[in-house]
Amino acid sequence: MKSLFITGTDTDVGKTYITAGLAVVLQKMNVDVGVMKPFAAGVAEKKGYKSEDIKILSRAAKVCDPEKLVNPQFFPIPASPYTAWKKLKTKPKISTILSSFKKLTKLHDMILVEGMGGIMTPILKDYYITNLIKEMKIPTVIVTRSKIGTVNHTIMTVKMCEKYKIPIKGIIINNFDKGYAVKDLTRDLENLTGVPVLGSIPFIEDMSNASLNRIFKKNLNFKLLLK
Repeated sequence: MKSLFITGTDTDVGKTYITAGLAVVLQKMNVDVGVMKPFAAGVAEKKGYKSEDIKILSRAAKVCDPEKLVNPQFFPIPASPYTAWKKLKTKPKISTILSSFKKLTKLHDMILVEGMGGIMTPILKDYYITNLIKEMKIPTVIVTRSKIGTVNHTIMTVKMCEKYKIPIKGIIINNFDKGYAVKDLTRDLENLTGVPVLGSIPFIEDMSNASLNRIFKKNLNFKLLLK
């Protein structure tokens, strides 16, 4: 089964919770799914994984893979890998990321890889999230939001995927900050990009696996996602 790279139109569009929801449903479908966040940044957790996002994803997929594989690089400041490199003098290690991903694919049938920020988040000079996806040789799912401005951001994200020849499985609307009516946004995004909208996820208060499973199964087209 093909692994997926979950990218977003921007930072804070909810990639982690979308990835977690996908992991929960796939795990319930008896898919041997693993998770990965190549780069993470922010304040380190005091126990367990440094990245809270990795904790969330691992709990959703019910895995406990080594941190060096699921999150090869953690930067203790909220910044892109490129900016963290310049400020902390810690260079992003692309070869380590790719070898860790390869090892994870041998442990699980499918890996959900969560990106960092948007599709053009810089990792090195002239090396972006797009380059990383391209080297991983996997398709992407684009997470967008419903507030005004999202059409512009989504079109630009799709165009960059097309430029780098990255296959797009579909778009997921994370409807946590309502702006556009989902029906209208779905119509416009599909007409303007030619990419299918897999569904829309409403604001979720209960983040338990049972709740995520119910909501994601109800609101997303998994047949199209896994086609």
